[in-house]
Amino acid sequence: MSLLSVEGLTVALPPGGDRADAIEDVSFSVDAGEILCVVGESGSGKSITANAVMGLLPKGLPVRAGAIAFEGTDLLRLGAEPMRKLRGQRLAMIFQEPMTALNPLMRVGDQIAEVLQVHGAAADAARRVPELLAAVNLPDPAAIARSHPFRLSGGQRQRVMIAMALALEPALLIADEPTTALDVTTQMQILRLIREIQSRRGMGVLFITHDFGVVAEIADRVAVMQHGRIVEQGPAAEVLNAPQHPYTRGLIAAVPHGAAPERAAITGEEVLRVTDIAKTYRRGGIFGAKAVVRAVHDADFTLKRGETLGLVGESGSGKSTLARCVVKLVTPEQGEIAYDGTNLRLLSRAAWKPYRQRIQMIFQDPYASLNPRRTVGDTIAEGPVTHGTPRAEALGRARELLRLVQLDAGAMDRYPHEFSGGQRQRIGIARALAMRPDLLIADEPVSALDVSVQAQVLALLAEIKARLGLTMLFITHDLRVAAQICDRVAVMQRGAIVEQGPTRQVFSAPQHAYTRQLLDSIPGRGWTPPQL
Repeated sequence: MSLLSVEGLTVALPPGGDRADAIEDVSFSVDAGEILCVVGESGSGKSITANAVMGLLPKGLPVRAGAIAFEGTDLLRLGAEPMRKLRGQRLAMIFQEPMTALNPLMRVGDQIAEVLQVHGAAADAARRVPELLAAVNLPDPAAIARSHPFRLSGGQRQRVMIAMALALEPALLIADEPTTALDVTTQMQILRLIREIQSRRGMGVLFITHDFGVVAEIADRVAVMQHGRIVEQGPAAEVLNAPQHPYTRGLIAAVPHGAAPERAAITGEEVLRVTDIAKTYRRGGIFGAKAVVRAVHDADFTLKRGETLGLVGESGSGKSTLARCVVKLVTPEQGEIAYDGTNLRLLSRAAWKPYRQRIQMIFQDPYASLNPRRTVGDTIAEGPVTHGTPRAEALGRARELLRLVQLDAGAMDRYPHEFSGGQRQRIGIARALAMRPDLLIADEPVSALDVSVQAQVLALLAEIKARLGLTMLFITHDLRVAAQICDRVAVMQRGAIVEQGPTRQVFSAPQHAYTRQLLDSIPGRGWTPPQL
């Protein structure tokens, strides 16, 4: 008998949705000691399926049909109290965003202890909390236990969530996109940790992801979801290497394979030269010792006209700070940022204004960088109007740009919240292009997108760059993305560029140990996607 068996599960959407059901006739099983990966894009119904198993569906999403059997018990017929006892003790879940799942006002150790207390194991809390933190490979468990979540990195917070989920040694662990927004090295550590704990404890794991690279790294079996239905499932090797459904084929084809193609060297004139830049932050205050953090140092690079340079590294490596120094969103203490021979660092705010048109930035989170109270048309036209372009002309240009980024003209009068993540990123690109820049800085523009949407946005950027003759500084933590779009890469670690060169050369013969570590951490690096 399977540990978990889902049969014909159908969950309704509220009236007015894009379809009648969030998920329809979904069936799968998970055995003890097995990892089943459920794969699909945003909106495919993956998380709804997981929440249905955990009994966490909101009232607006009722179960219309089907059964969920866990260890022989029909979960859909359990009352609230029996389900609460089961949840955490035999069923556990790791959520996608740990900062929304962890209480920011409670210390980490207290939150883990609370899980034990609720389920009657309070007497073991003092002993078990440091054991659990050590089990997920967190350094100095005692110090981590005393910390609040905001003082931990994303990878550390995710490990805390895993420790909480494992506190009562559940039989089934559900992991909902637990590595999506993490650096490749942290992602690989989390994947290996889940695999190690799963094999050691014989747990069943339901692992939700949109990335077939992750599937290749961790899955025993795979179920592919599209528009609320499972369109293909089977052993991981079969689905990865001989996919049958067109949707599965499309997802696999969209996965960046991490191999850098041969590119001709860019021979244009030098547009940007960054030398001897230093930026430090001072942290701490009244209640703690002050610490000096060298965010950027030893990070010299040049950029030629028409070239794309990738800044690659983990979170905290200084990539975004260096880029923000270039556009004067951050002021470095020293150094030269020579753009067409002018040192931008020395310019006053007024003298900088003409360069705002020539240098534009695409931000990582388009929803946070778009004004929710302004229509898309006004958002795109705002920059040109500020710099003296007549409003009618600027709005006409906005319509042209929406077509260029493959959005219809009806988007002009809509608001950011009415668009998907990929569409909002296209709007961010259109807004940057509205100023007719020479240099485009893209700060992690695809890191939070589904792989298929990511592939579309990367192809769009490459097409626009070629059509408009743009120069690009592209920031990413994913070497697969850098291989796909960059002519050269510069690898950053702890504020310094430790290696740079042509992308193919760096990928095929990395010289620095950190570069080799990043390459080895690419999910599914040992899997070669089939030629579809």
